[in-house]
Amino acid sequence: MNIVIFGPPGAGKGTQSAFLINQFNFFQLSTGDLLRNELKSGSTLASEIENLMNSGKLVSDDIINNLIEKKLIDQSIENRIIFDGFPRNIEQAKTLDSLLSKYSQSISLVLNLKVNYPILSKRISGRVSCSVCKKIFNEFFDPPVPCDHPECKTRTLIKRSDDNEETVTKRLKTYDESTLPILDYYKDKGIVVDVDAMAKIAKVSEEISNIIKELKS
Repeated sequence: MNIVIFGPPGAGKGTQSAFLINQFNFFQLSTGDLLRNELKSGSTLASEIENLMNSGKLVSDDIINNLIEKKLIDQSIENRIIFDGFPRNIEQAKTLDSLLSKYSQSISLVLNLKVNYPILSKRISGRVSCSVCKKIFNEFFDPPVPCDHPECKTRTLIKRSDDNEETVTKRLKTYDESTLPILDYYKDKGIVVDVDAMAKIAKVSEEISNIIKELKS
């Protein structure tokens, strides 16, 4: 099954995606990771992406779709993909459906992580991650503890420069205007399941696990 994990910035999409990877052997497909990996490849496309980013322009949907299609061809991750942070608008959602259909796949489930916006500011402003294994913590709700990996002993905790209240407000406005309408698109397909993401992380993970197990049974 392929999954879209859906919710506003700070809803816990990255945390729950990591849980699904460990628990059910899913592959997380993040457009940010795809772009970074392509840039490292030194390809012609990498040069085009680098030029766009250096000039302050957005990477086009065509380029993103190209990178996603490269992954859909990979049979080792077929029908076990988590789409995290994509699609971001209706057109991207329709294109994703077309690409998946081309390779005899589809979206089986949209996990809608529901949160109250006032809580998001602390969730995002308190977010830090391990510099080595990338594990995410929150200074308010999930304080950093030593990581399991021995190499993490020399870690530093990283905070993203855009994790601040002003940026969060802008991102939520963009989410409401551009991304939230996608939910209705998927609701019409009958594949959206709401998850109370205001609960403790372990409780949210348990709820998601039960949803996945029920669909697999």
